[in-house]
Amino acid sequence: MDEYLDRPDARIAYDSAGPAGAARTVVVAHSLATSRAWEDEAGVLRWGALAGSGHRLVRFDSRGHGASSGTAEAEDYTWPSLAADLVAICDAVSPEMPVDAVGESTGCGVLLRAVLAAPGRFRRLVLVVPPTTGAERAEQAELYTAAASMIELRGIESWQRILASAAPAPILQRGGWTRPSWVPVQDELIPSVLRGAAASSFPVDEDLRTIHQPTLILAWDTDPSHPLSTAEHLAEQLPDSVVEIATTPDEIRSWAGRAAAFLGRD
Repeated sequence: MDEYLDRPDARIAYDSAGPAGAARTVVVAHSLATSRAWEDEAGVLRWGALAGSGHRLVRFDSRGHGASSGTAEAEDYTWPSLAADLVAICDAVSPEMPVDAVGESTGCGVLLRAVLAAPGRFRRLVLVVPPTTGAERAEQAELYTAAASMIELRGIESWQRILASAAPAPILQRGGWTRPSWVPVQDELIPSVLRGAAASSFPVDEDLRTIHQPTLILAWDTDPSHPLSTAEHLAEQLPDSVVEIATTPDEIRSWAGRAAAFLGRD
């Protein structure tokens, strides 16, 4: 059953699973233009093993996504703004103890921004398929901005056709995963969501080097939207990190258990 957290100009929907008295809470931040329900249908990233290993697992829909409300202000969807929502969720679900946290794709950048803003709220981190950075990020930002303008000019169907024609990364195709055909963002909010993403980037290296939480970085190959170069760069900058690269679908399927073991450490 969903619970709700009121935030400035948004109401954030979240749910929890696992023992109510669990010693540790894990909060998951999802990717751009997805949601809890979308991820469940996609079936690629399944974190049930975290709750099964004795953690309290908290998942939420980012503002403007899924069951959470939002405004048409692009600034609300930048990574620092979404990071403020993430910190507020952590305060609500674990007010007395730091949480462990998982960030997926865009959620990696949101999570790192949240750790820099409130380092005492986080104990261990898992970064899953980090997105582009550097020059590749600038190119991605141009695509997001162009898509936002196209949607405003030609309607949401134009973007949906592009998404439908885009093939998943080869490793996901080999695993039999397909992208759900629907977008869990209200049509009128999608341009703002995309422009917020376009205005976002990872923290600079100097700031990354101040993040001392133990960090597991999980990446898969053959995906230009989530290049291995980003995962490797983050591993170089984060002082206490390890990167693991999946080259087979079965390795991706093992990620929930791998994350549970990593987060189970003291």
